[in-house]
Amino acid sequence: MRWDDFRCHFNLGLRHTAMPNQPEGPRVSTSDAKNPIKHLSGKELRKLLDRYRVTDGKGFRLKNWDPDDTAGHLIDKAHATALLNGGVEHLSALQEKLYAQDRWSVLCVFQAMDAAGKDGTIKHVLSGVNPQGVTVTSFKAPSPEELKHDFLWRAARALPERGRIGIFNRSHYEETLVVRVHPELLEKQHLPPEVNGKKIWDRRLGAIAGFERFLADQGTVILKFFLHISKDEQKRRFLERLDDKAKNWKFSTADLRERAYWDDYQHVYEKAIAATAAPHAPWYVVPSDNKWFTRLVVVCAIVDALDRLDLRPRDLTADETAALAAARAKLMDE
Repeated sequence: MRWDDFRCHFNLGLRHTAMPNQPEGPRVSTSDAKNPIKHLSGKELRKLLDRYRVTDGKGFRLKNWDPDDTAGHLIDKAHATALLNGGVEHLSALQEKLYAQDRWSVLCVFQAMDAAGKDGTIKHVLSGVNPQGVTVTSFKAPSPEELKHDFLWRAARALPERGRIGIFNRSHYEETLVVRVHPELLEKQHLPPEVNGKKIWDRRLGAIAGFERFLADQGTVILKFFLHISKDEQKRRFLERLDDKAKNWKFSTADLRERAYWDDYQHVYEKAIAATAAPHAPWYVVPSDNKWFTRLVVVCAIVDALDRLDLRPRDLTADETAALAAARAKLMDE
């Protein structure tokens, strides 16, 4: 099944509003405007992804991206839920082919401010995928052992094998985000003074760009998702966690402390995306004030990337084919 077969057979209301400095979504014809009902094809889904994909950081400004955007309300919540379910099912089928072919690996990086929905998005998008084919790595504060190595060491150790999907819940980018906002954390890394200067952040971002170029050249498909939440929505979700006893465990006073650095984080995220966005390692700036839309964009991006690989089981060698024939003959003789 390809993207052209993976089309939404639901009636969708279309109302388009373009965002500044971003690719526009599908437009509505005059007839559609009178009767705003249309099917959303695979081609239009790619246009949807183009709206949030960043492959060149030149001129990138995070302020131009609206956290509350839903592609001009191209898709309403009810239809998005149905499409998400179809996308999850399609992703499951593609993951089986990825595993069988055993040539490519997929790395999905998730970065976000607290309460933007990383955990929920990962859970929903991968709900139908065989757990044996997926590895999720959550990057917390580095351990004493990790601090004794270069900042990419622990990320390199967690990379997915060929045939598998690797999920980084936070990632190597933390070393250019939280550590940049709190430069005192560099002291724990015991770096030589000669390499710990004003250019360290440019050098680290350059190292990440080189690292991702290397991975792409070795057959790793890289997809990076910045779940872009607004400050107001974060506040609402924090209060929800405080007011609902069942969600109290999700709240951390550390999250509230980091909220005080909101503007600083917006700045460092902008710098990181601008410095590392590339065709072989695109960023998706995913609007995250509406969880249903966040999950839809993420599953569409992963499915689209896998579909472009034209996955199919690898061809068997002559010896492997002969071994299968011998096994069949032996079974038939029983």
